[in-house]
Amino acid sequence: VQLQASGGGLVQAGGSLRLSCAASGRPLSGYAVGWFRQAPGKERESVAGISRSGGSTYYADSVKGRFTISRDNAKNTAYLQMNSLNPEDTAVYFCAAGPRSLSMYAAGGAYDYWGQGTQVTVSS
Repeated sequence: VQLQASGGGLVQAGGSLRLSCAASGRPLSGYAVGWFRQAPGKERESVAGISRSGGSTYYADSVKGRFTISRDNAKNTAYLQMNSLNPEDTAVYFCAAGPRSLSMYAAGGAYDYWGQGTQVTVSS
């Protein structure tokens, strides 16, 4: 499966963005999806994940209550709605997919497929 992330941009603190992760090659319904981010000089950080059906999710503590991960398997696309953005959310955001259960990825398991990143910049 190939993944294409989009929707990044420049937003003021307190604003919102919605990222999209479009899949091609295989139905996204066969894969759990995760969102990650990497800020300059920092390690890549897991942000959120969603199960194949969309019935289960997990979030990093830093984004709980502000970010929402969702998916539309009919559109072969997953989303990350980001609200109440702050400058610490500035990073390149990546989506990833894997065929295993979400619990494995929530525990730190490695996703198999990765899209290119989309830049999110939050100004103060």
